[in-house]
Amino acid sequence: MTKTVHHWIGGKTVEGTSGNWGPVTDPATGAVTTQVALASVDEVDAAVAAAKDAFATWGTSSLAQRTTILFKFRALLDANRDAIAELIVAEHGKVHSDALGEVARGLEIVDLACGITTQLKGELSTQVSNRVDVASIRQPVGVVAGITPFNFPAMVPMWMFPIAIATGNTFILKPSEKDPSPSLKIAELLAEAGLPDGVFNVLHGDKVAVDRLLEHPDVSAISFVGSTPIARYIHTTASANGKRVQALGGAKNHMLVLPDADLDAAADAAVSAAYGSAGERCMAISAVVAVGSVGDELVQKIRERAEKIKIGPGTDPTSEMGPLITAVHRDKVASYVHGAAAEGCEVVLDGTGYTVEGHENGHWIGLSLLDHVPTSAKAYQDEIFGPVLCVLRAETYEEGLALINASPFGNGTAIFTRDGGAARRFQLEVEAGMVGVNVPIPVPVGYHSFGGWKDSLFGDHHIYGNDGVHFYTRGKVVTTRWPDPSEAPAGVDLGFPRNH
Repeated sequence: MTKTVHHWIGGKTVEGTSGNWGPVTDPATGAVTTQVALASVDEVDAAVAAAKDAFATWGTSSLAQRTTILFKFRALLDANRDAIAELIVAEHGKVHSDALGEVARGLEIVDLACGITTQLKGELSTQVSNRVDVASIRQPVGVVAGITPFNFPAMVPMWMFPIAIATGNTFILKPSEKDPSPSLKIAELLAEAGLPDGVFNVLHGDKVAVDRLLEHPDVSAISFVGSTPIARYIHTTASANGKRVQALGGAKNHMLVLPDADLDAAADAAVSAAYGSAGERCMAISAVVAVGSVGDELVQKIRERAEKIKIGPGTDPTSEMGPLITAVHRDKVASYVHGAAAEGCEVVLDGTGYTVEGHENGHWIGLSLLDHVPTSAKAYQDEIFGPVLCVLRAETYEEGLALINASPFGNGTAIFTRDGGAARRFQLEVEAGMVGVNVPIPVPVGYHSFGGWKDSLFGDHHIYGNDGVHFYTRGKVVTTRWPDPSEAPAGVDLGFPRNH
């Protein structure tokens, strides 16, 4: 062990005092390289107090001051792409190019935050009544917290805090304890950009820290990305404590392939979307629905491509897929493949038992492909979060659509077809929050919003985009009347106000 990660509170590193520590491993080697402090209730309270104190001035700061700092932060973030990507590779395990892509997508939201002035323009109606004007404005909600997952330790926090800070809130980030270092690097860059102390804080921890944030009276809003059971818990608990909540849950993203589709393009997309980042993406395609007679040919094309993927350490520039985050998770993913045949699946590729020479203790697993998967199979019902692709068969478009809509998840979905009419039907009829037409991972650009339906989202707001701005602000309507100096007083009138 060579490194210790502490909290970032009030603009500086604060050593953990709880006495509780979590191990951080290098997934490529299995070695514990870092220990991370796990916050106590008192440490959570200290972070909230720092954020509350900072809000007193940051919440009324000018838009010019906020955007000036955010522009400086963006430049620093851009200059430190590789450094952040290296931290992601070391603790998450994804390959370097994928880590760079994560930082790039986070930068899109920083771009949006830099232009927050246009998002916060209010509305004004003049002369709604005699010498009466009405204005609508939006103001920050206060101290807000983000609880983020291990799979995107840089991007997902950047879905949250740039918009929150730009709109005048102060922010507490509770990142995953499995890969905490990118968050500290981001905190240092924000401080270097001139962000006042206490506006952005990083608090490491486990359930103790999360539960205290959910119940703390000075925390006004909670943003969360993670599994559906935890998202449901976050939403229920935080809402019961009077907080606004956006909690993004799990997924089982389907790709519907119609008989007229370009099967080579569909196979390329399926492999890229299913096995990228070792399947540890909430927007990964984990179920392909082959319609009509295309199933056998499509599966063969997917297999040919999957067998050529090079698996290895993220530090190796030739690696296309890295290890899973932990050995426990690797074993859980493997269990779905081991039990697949008994549940009626045809195991086309079995990636379990895979190792990399020289890194035998890493959390490795190969690519698995299951065909003729029944909807009753656990590999179909659960969010596996690993490199396991299920292929299901449907006779018609309507049957495939019904299969997708029967899923309790509704995060993202895609259709591959050359038929514009079928694609238009699909985007209107499918029950999911994000839809791709010949696009396998339809993650929206920063100026639109990210979010699912059904058990993939708890709360009313999607994340970033206009929904993010509305989530981190409260509306206020101001009605003003400036009487003419020559006007006689109107006198007492107990009737309900009327516009005239």
